[in-house]
Amino acid sequence: MSFTSAPSSSAAAAASAPTTEYPITDKVREAMAISLRGCDELLPEAEWLRKLARSEATGVPLRIKLGLDPTAPDIHLGHTVVLNKMRQLQDLGHTVIFLIGDFTSMIGDPSGRNTTRPPLTAEQIKANAETYYKQASLVLDPQKTEIRYNSEWSDALGARGMIQLAAKYTVARMMERDDFTKRFKAGTPISIHEFLYPLMQGYDSVALKADLELGGTDQKFNLLMGRHLQQEYGQEPQCILTMPLLEGLDGVEKMSKSKGNYVGITEPANEMFGKLMSISDTLMWRYYELLSFRSMDEIRRLKAECEAGRNPRDAKVMLAQEIVTRFHSAKAAEEALADFNNRARGGIPDEIPEVSLSGAPLGIGAVLKQAGLAPSTSEAMRLIDGGGVRVDGATVSDKALKLGVGTYVVQVGKRKFARVTLA
Repeated sequence: MSFTSAPSSSAAAAASAPTTEYPITDKVREAMAISLRGCDELLPEAEWLRKLARSEATGVPLRIKLGLDPTAPDIHLGHTVVLNKMRQLQDLGHTVIFLIGDFTSMIGDPSGRNTTRPPLTAEQIKANAETYYKQASLVLDPQKTEIRYNSEWSDALGARGMIQLAAKYTVARMMERDDFTKRFKAGTPISIHEFLYPLMQGYDSVALKADLELGGTDQKFNLLMGRHLQQEYGQEPQCILTMPLLEGLDGVEKMSKSKGNYVGITEPANEMFGKLMSISDTLMWRYYELLSFRSMDEIRRLKAECEAGRNPRDAKVMLAQEIVTRFHSAKAAEEALADFNNRARGGIPDEIPEVSLSGAPLGIGAVLKQAGLAPSTSEAMRLIDGGGVRVDGATVSDKALKLGVGTYVVQVGKRKFARVTLA
């Protein structure tokens, strides 16, 4: 697919908005409410409302695009915020396009970065893309999802097409991007190829004739580029919907694997359940809004009940079970709840890792590190200072403790256990 010539400005203006007015029915209003739930911005709202009305009146589904660069193989709950919105719109009957940026991954998205992102190899992109879609299918309905790769049309552009595309945007407009501006003022290098990224992302919307593009709040500039280029190519411009970045388990930083405050969607059910039960009562409602598939009316009733005296733990259990069920099963969610309650009573899970170590007697810090219960001996000492280490149910306070020959149940915090055999 290739688009190499631009229409006249009058043609672009003619395509800028729907001309026929369709009735705004209750069903359209409901679809609008679902679109707005939890979102940061929906631009322009009036255009999206008209698109929804047109779709209902004509029976033609809207084309909704989400592009993801497979820069890492694993997806956590923070990534699913946008996927959840896609699923909600998919359930309304619209066409969902899961776009894998195999071409744009070779450039590297500069959004929010103060350095040039290193490009991935073709092998890394292929491996990550396969894992991404497999995990995304736990949220989206794979039978109703259109899978596309932007190399389909980006490779076909060639040098001539790339030059023609680059002519449709100015350097001054490109420098309006906050991250580019900061890097330029700081004297941090900006490579020319980084300017191509938002152009190529916007061109994806032209190729796919998108009606709506979703992304995180950090993607707003790139999403608006899609609107601009669609008008340049004589298409009706897409609306854009940005979703907030989900806070991690700490409730402060955005969820990130590197910050250790994440919940991976392929983690064991018990681990996932325990992590979700660790969030604060305040953060829980944020998770409900962005991660739960319950209606907002139901969530509001549940929140009112908690404010009236119901134990917030009940609501947190419901949330944890819903999410574990989504990514595992209802049976796994029930077992995870039982396991969590057992641990809360000081019990030991039925299945814990078995570790064999040599060198007895071995210091407790070395035991924790070698058993995989602490990343380092110094962190093990910190955990002991905090009262978070137990051996056979007894809290360890002596950092000089050495364990002799035998088998011990070693516990760190509420969720980490190992049955350690020392020889």
